[in-house]
Amino acid sequence: MNLSQEDWVAQLQADENAVILDVRTEDEFNDGYIENALNIDINKGQAFIYEIEELDKNKNYYVYCRSGARSAKACQIMNELGIENAYNLLGGILDWEGETVHP
Repeated sequence: MNLSQEDWVAQLQADENAVILDVRTEDEFNDGYIENALNIDINKGQAFIYEIEELDKNKNYYVYCRSGARSAKACQIMNELGIENAYNLLGGILDWEGETVHP
C-alpha cells in the first residue's frame, strides 16, 4: 500500500506494532536513514527473500528506499511472502522531511 509521507508518518506514529524497513544498499543506508530503521537490501535477490521470511509476520512494516520504486517492489514481495501490512513511503527518502540519522 502506497502512502504519502504525511499518512506514512501519522500511521507509523500511531502504530505500536511498527517496524521501519529501509531496502536501500548498505552504502545508501550509511549516508543517512530514518531513525530505528532496519536495513535489508532488496538488490541482494534471494538473500533479501530469506531475510524477509525471518521477519515477524504479525508486525506492520513501513518501507522506504531512495525514491519509492524499490520499496514498492519490496512491499509487493513482502505481501507475497505473507506479510499483510507493508506500507510504501511515496517519494522515498529523497522527499523525506523528517529527521535522519547519519552514522
